[in-house]
Amino acid sequence: MTRFLSQKLRFYSFICISLLLFVHGYNLNETYLQPFSLVNEPTTFTTFFEYYIANGVLRFRIPLLFIISGYIFSLQDSRPYLSRIKKRFHSLVIPFLIWSAFGLLITFALQQNAFTAKIVYDAQLDQLGDNRPYTQFGFWDMVTRWLLTPVSFQLWFIRSLFIYNLLYPVLKKLVLKYPIIWFAIMFILMVIKAGFFFIEAQGMFFFTLGIWLSKARFPVDRVPEWFSHYLSWLFFLGLAFIKTWMAFEFEEQNFTVAFCMSLLHYVSVIAGVMAVWYSGDQLVAWCMNRKWFVWLTSFSFIIYAMHVPILPYMTRLFYMYLDQFQYYRLATFFIVPFLVFILCVLAGALWKKLSPASYSVATGGRGF
Repeated sequence: MTRFLSQKLRFYSFICISLLLFVHGYNLNETYLQPFSLVNEPTTFTTFFEYYIANGVLRFRIPLLFIISGYIFSLQDSRPYLSRIKKRFHSLVIPFLIWSAFGLLITFALQQNAFTAKIVYDAQLDQLGDNRPYTQFGFWDMVTRWLLTPVSFQLWFIRSLFIYNLLYPVLKKLVLKYPIIWFAIMFILMVIKAGFFFIEAQGMFFFTLGIWLSKARFPVDRVPEWFSHYLSWLFFLGLAFIKTWMAFEFEEQNFTVAFCMSLLHYVSVIAGVMAVWYSGDQLVAWCMNRKWFVWLTSFSFIIYAMHVPILPYMTRLFYMYLDQFQYYRLATFFIVPFLVFILCVLAGALWKKLSPASYSVATGGRGF
């Protein structure tokens, strides 16, 4: 791997995680987003813009992170499989347990005061739909929320990533022996949102794409001759715009609408991954030659792990004081993610300085 490719992987990992805050800052009435989510609100600049950004333009992030993860993991084949899995346990599973507990503790602490308890309740973060105070739950209810349905819902990514790492030998064999069949099947399953337990088609598709790119020695550091910047950005932004229009135009969900929106979504995402990856070399070079930016990238994981549930709770806090102002939701959409970003970086910098050992455990050894 060249030095610039290494810098590029680090740059995009940081950018994808930072932009995640704006996706999770989406604050329309129905906050849980699927590729085929409809908006049951009037079409305004705020509603259209937020949906277009959060469920359209910024949706390339998770696929790109899966591609990067699969690519990097496949480069380590010279190391024994079990030793790599052991390392991934420390870098993925242990941080999952720590940060899931962190989310529960933050939520529990806020539930102890009437004012902040209302913020927690209004955020409606419980994945099982039961937003009662934790004092009313039993032991196994809390264990379930710690291990299976964390209030820090963004942690699903590292849990799924560890499972794909476990399945790596099988996935590598399938994608290298039957690449066309494999990707065709995975794409269809991805569009219809197929999944089993913690294994979902989107992650499998893009993680194995990273494996294939590595093993096929695809020149990811060079723009292919067939690639068109114009067409990639047109498909990326244009299809995301059409899908956003459909989200407001259709009032009732059905299979045909969901399938068409999901198909548009993933074609847009794939075009977006290519557009972003192949169009940013000058920006990557400029940023990665700035010490302050490289310093910021060292906090990628702490931003990822810490921002939820803080961000949704802060959003509800802003609502209490800004809801009398016009465009308060749009202002909150921009301001809160930025504030949470700063908070995570400052907290991470202070923690790493005061207790580097515990910081290393909580981040899986990242950021040093």
